[in-house]
Amino acid sequence: MLFLLTGFTWLVLASILGLAILIGLVHGAPLPSWVRQIHVHAALVGGVTQMILGGFLALMPLSHPPGSTRQASQLPAFLALNTGTVAMLIGFWLHHYQIVGAAGVLVGVACVWMARVAWSRSSHSAPSNWNQWYYVVAFLALFGGLAFGEMLAFGLMPESYGHLRLAHIHLGLLGFAIVVIIGAIVFLLPTVLHTSGSSPTLKQPAVILMLLGIAALIGGFLNASVTIQLVAGGLLFAGGTLYTVNLLRTWMGSPHNGTAASDHLFIGLFFLLFTIVLGMLVGVNSLSGQPVMPFGTLHLIAYTHMALLGFMLQTSMGVLSYVIPLTLATSRIPNSKKREPYLDRLTTIMDRWRTIQVGGLSLGTMGLGILATLTWNVPLGSTYIRAMTWTCFGLLLSSLILFSVKLVLLLSLQPKDSSSPVA
Repeated sequence: MLFLLTGFTWLVLASILGLAILIGLVHGAPLPSWVRQIHVHAALVGGVTQMILGGFLALMPLSHPPGSTRQASQLPAFLALNTGTVAMLIGFWLHHYQIVGAAGVLVGVACVWMARVAWSRSSHSAPSNWNQWYYVVAFLALFGGLAFGEMLAFGLMPESYGHLRLAHIHLGLLGFAIVVIIGAIVFLLPTVLHTSGSSPTLKQPAVILMLLGIAALIGGFLNASVTIQLVAGGLLFAGGTLYTVNLLRTWMGSPHNGTAASDHLFIGLFFLLFTIVLGMLVGVNSLSGQPVMPFGTLHLIAYTHMALLGFMLQTSMGVLSYVIPLTLATSRIPNSKKREPYLDRLTTIMDRWRTIQVGGLSLGTMGLGILATLTWNVPLGSTYIRAMTWTCFGLLLSSLILFSVKLVLLLSLQPKDSSSPVA
């Protein structure tokens, strides 16, 4: 849980910094480029990566008894990951990329450590080889992205800087984060809805299409081929559609009315498909020498954050909405029969005001798209642009604050039976 909560804290801080960057851009006072680098790496390294690693620990069965000293063996990895993240951000601030490179090595060591732990636990739980190798591919993409990042930081192959940067970004973002998050949705959603798992006849083709699409998309970026990128987008959309149909069938066959967790996970899938379509439209727009629609910095921010906020942050909050109550209840009340009332109380807190929480995040993300399209008709400094900017700011921040308050309430709520063991 320490990984999950710390990762979410990084996400919140990075989101606030990102909103500050947006406000500065709209008001004609853009922040320095190193601020954007801090925002991106705080969100993806300190936030998303750390939450993914914590999710593996939370969802995979222990290979040793709870409370044993081996549970503390992940503390060095936790410290290395967060120390590396802080050092990386300091390196960007000081424009000292050797510090960034050294910090990246520390982050890489932590990720290798956690990958080893995840592999050990997955082997202990004896999952299907299909699931195991799915995550092996994701971790290989992560290590590839880290390796390219090290080459950038230490100035290796400067003549290939653009290609290295694209590989670094897309291997980490597409090859690792999105692949793992999709796997988490497929695994978690049936559990959240208290129903059977998804259909293998749809799941396996969806996995193949998604992995092929991601590999083709990275290849298309590295070769600067819009045609390959569009083909990759088609594969990704086909795979994502199969995933969505599969999970919708799971939801329709469920007796459950839904929770904050299932709402976030489903909305996240919608934004994933929406982002894929937008990406294909961006590719088509760039095919001609003179783009049909102008595409500037604000449009790029809106497009990328449909995935970063709409997909990654939505699904991260969905995973936390399910995992945190379950982890607290399990650690504080070992007896499964006595645990249910306490777990129900925690889940009730997490589901309160879920419409405002999910709606604020969703509308705030969509608002970024509206904000970008307004610039095609009105000047950047107009009242409409500024009003929409502050509307997005309010919606996104209110959702994050509401969710953070819920987490604090969950952590402070103890079982009614004071004799129950408390973590």
